[in-house]
Amino acid sequence: MSYLRLRAFLFLMPVGIFVLTACQAPKVEAPAPPVPKVDGNAVILVPGSHQIDSITVESATSNENAVTPITGRLTWDDDVTVRIYTPVSGRVQKISAEVGQQVEVGTPLVLIDSPSFGQSQSDAAKADSDVRLAEKVLARDQDLLVHGAAAQKDVEADQADLESKKAELQRALAQLDHYGGTLGQINNQFVLKAPLAGTIVEKNINPGQQLRDDLILANVPQAYQPLFVISDPKRLWLFLDVTENDQTKMQIGQKLTLRTRAYPDKEFNGVLEVIGQELDPTTRTLKVRASVDNSEHLLRAEMYVTVELSNVPSGGVMISSKATFRKDDKTYVFVERAPGDYERKEIKTGVENDGHIAVSDGIAAGDRIVVEGALALESIMEGGTGG
Repeated sequence: MSYLRLRAFLFLMPVGIFVLTACQAPKVEAPAPPVPKVDGNAVILVPGSHQIDSITVESATSNENAVTPITGRLTWDDDVTVRIYTPVSGRVQKISAEVGQQVEVGTPLVLIDSPSFGQSQSDAAKADSDVRLAEKVLARDQDLLVHGAAAQKDVEADQADLESKKAELQRALAQLDHYGGTLGQINNQFVLKAPLAGTIVEKNINPGQQLRDDLILANVPQAYQPLFVISDPKRLWLFLDVTENDQTKMQIGQKLTLRTRAYPDKEFNGVLEVIGQELDPTTRTLKVRASVDNSEHLLRAEMYVTVELSNVPSGGVMISSKATFRKDDKTYVFVERAPGDYERKEIKTGVENDGHIAVSDGIAAGDRIVVEGALALESIMEGGTGG
């Protein structure tokens, strides 16, 4: 070995020893992650645990003021509404009423030239004439019987004939009275009159139109349209199609709050009156009817409205449906006692609607309920990793 190589070897040897020593130094292990603690029905997460970041909590709210929005349809109140059809056939001669007009009982609506009405007038006049003739025949035969010029059986036959003629007169007069006619007139002029006081809210008749008294029985859509509709616009009915879940929130006499897009800043009041006894087999909904105060005349029949259905006071609280989980046919939630400290509690649930569920027992209003991460906490309790 030359002198220069010897000097290089002596210079590099300490460096190699240092490098070798450094490579053989013991490794320092990273600290183990915090381990969750299970204490009975509680799970305690150590501060800094990654599970805490995945948990979301919400406060349980009182169930007393919860509301459910339902779409409803307004109609005329049938208790103060009449749909008028013609009882006779004929041609419209004159229309005396228009939409929006206030009418009283007996107000003329339309004049109809009706041969069928004329026939009723004629039948009544003929029946009256037959009765007067039968009375004269009976009086004559009774006089002849007194003088021995007639038989008793003839008088009895006259009496029977008179009773028959009187019965026919009563029938003819009843029919004429039904039409509003009077005995002694034969003019075919039938006047259709208002049978109920109110406001004309619908009219489906034109001058010169030919009317039939049997159109209401025909299988024609136009036949179902009445000539006039008279109602009291200050009173409306509201029909709701309520789901099976929502029916438990209703009771007769319950107050309703209505809103409509036509008046977005205004509320209208209603009262629930009728709850149906069966579900529609197609829509699986229950028919419900309420009365609505329309004294301001702002609402209209066939208008759609949104109803805020107040829950029947039943106590308990409302929580997110995502907070609950089932185990052994029981329902549980986790309640946050302190940050990182969660207790599992059994609850009794009720109606579920719009992502929330009613709870009648187990928790109280204001309790902090785990909404996201409940299953992870349950996994920790069962000895899992907890995610």
